[in-house]
Amino acid sequence: MTSLIAGPAGREGRPFGTVLAAMVTPFTSAGEVDLGATAALAVRLASQGNDGLVLNGTTGESPTTSDAEKVAIIRTVVEAVGDRITIVAGVGTYDTAHSVRLAKEAQKAGAHGTLVVTPYYSRPQQEGLLAHFAAVADATDLPVMLYDIPPRSIVAIAPETLLRLAEHPRITAVKDAKGDFLAGSQVIANSDLAYYAGDDPLTLPWMSIGAVGVVSIISHVVGPHVRALVNAAEAGDYARARTIHEALLPAHLAMSRTGGGAGLVFAKTALRLAGFEVGDPRLPQIPATHDQTAQIARDLEEIGNLT
Repeated sequence: MTSLIAGPAGREGRPFGTVLAAMVTPFTSAGEVDLGATAALAVRLASQGNDGLVLNGTTGESPTTSDAEKVAIIRTVVEAVGDRITIVAGVGTYDTAHSVRLAKEAQKAGAHGTLVVTPYYSRPQQEGLLAHFAAVADATDLPVMLYDIPPRSIVAIAPETLLRLAEHPRITAVKDAKGDFLAGSQVIANSDLAYYAGDDPLTLPWMSIGAVGVVSIISHVVGPHVRALVNAAEAGDYARARTIHEALLPAHLAMSRTGGGAGLVFAKTALRLAGFEVGDPRLPQIPATHDQTAQIARDLEEIGNLT
């Protein structure tokens, strides 16, 4: 399979770039999507080491934003930075027909690619996963990044299934939040699928076995550090990459402060601490408490400048 090139940041073997922020969705104080802040945040992230953005994912609060809001977010970000970096739209749901509709709308809105998560809750068989992902990939001309995250979806995408999906001309990448390095190594060695770390703390180990980058939450506030880590690993300078990885440990710890895998709460809190207001999350997620915010601030203060 030949990898497609998606958007201005894409290049052969790295179809979506190498550092993609899983972007939060800014809300007003009234809880409405703030499109002005959305555009400004996209510009900010594009200037701080990210060469791609993933919109309408878990960190973007996709479970609580409407289809119309999702489309408006894509259009806003494409207009703001789509000529500079790759824009990937999250379109996966547990309903194949709904996912197909979202993919078509994402293409109309100008997205450069789609992120399709394993159907959650319904727990399909592997043949069901094949049919689901193929249906979404067939719905548009956009390259697809599969999102393998069994902690949320229960069902993992088996290596054999990933190898079969790699035969599809538009399925070009995997965002891995499974952390199975043996399974990932099998797929990397036997396909052209580009692997992206889906958990920030595992960026370096994933790149050491052939991944091309990361879909990152911490790059909302330490983008230059994440960029430097990925560049060092890509260049084979693992001594420098490990130094940066260790420097980022406080950020990984900070992201755990709000529990429940709520990286979006960390990201919104960290942006607020950095002076960029993106509003509170929608329920059932809740803002960081005063104590959590203070601890996140202390964690982030431990991260020094790049040398």
